[in-house]
Amino acid sequence: MKRNIPLGDFFLLKVNPVIRFLILADIATFSALGLLGPIFAIFVTEFIEGGTVEVAGVAAAIYLLTKSLTQIPAAALIDKICGDKDDYWFLVGGMLVVNLVPLSYLLVSNPAELYFTQFLLGAATAFTFPSFMALFTHYVDGEKAGTTWGVYYTLIDIAQAATAAIGGVLAASIGFEKVIYLVTSIGLLSMLFYVPIAPSLRKKPC
Repeated sequence: MKRNIPLGDFFLLKVNPVIRFLILADIATFSALGLLGPIFAIFVTEFIEGGTVEVAGVAAAIYLLTKSLTQIPAAALIDKICGDKDDYWFLVGGMLVVNLVPLSYLLVSNPAELYFTQFLLGAATAFTFPSFMALFTHYVDGEKAGTTWGVYYTLIDIAQAATAAIGGVLAASIGFEKVIYLVTSIGLLSMLFYVPIAPSLRKKPC
């Protein structure tokens, strides 16, 4: 039996509104963070006293380790609280911290402060990932789960690829500080996509 290419799904026309706005929020957020990715190591080596490539590597490791070690306890807490509202507010609160963290890079002056910032970013992300996954799982159409996840990752990858290429150009032309402000602004604006989600959340029996 022939299957048509689900263009409506690809352009988010035939998905649950909760899924649509979750994807749009992540596209905007990861697009913003993509601007910062290519220039992070340059920032560490040029703007932090004592900053080296090794420091940049340790900072990245601290973020990943913190996220990894905190994620399971965070997910267990999210699952323990009944209903979708807690998933939603953990997501919103965590993303608020994630989107504000880049501003702290402008205040960082030594590796220790950078490491703390990366720890904070990892801890916040540890709450956003399982809460996002929980909401996505609850509202995705079971018959199109594979397609919807495929569309999500495709759009995120395209967005990050585009902004990664732009990030270095912007840093060279307008400066690192203005790129940080741009990243933060786009990240905070992306949270507007969470507003239409709240009324669509179902009440789950405890």
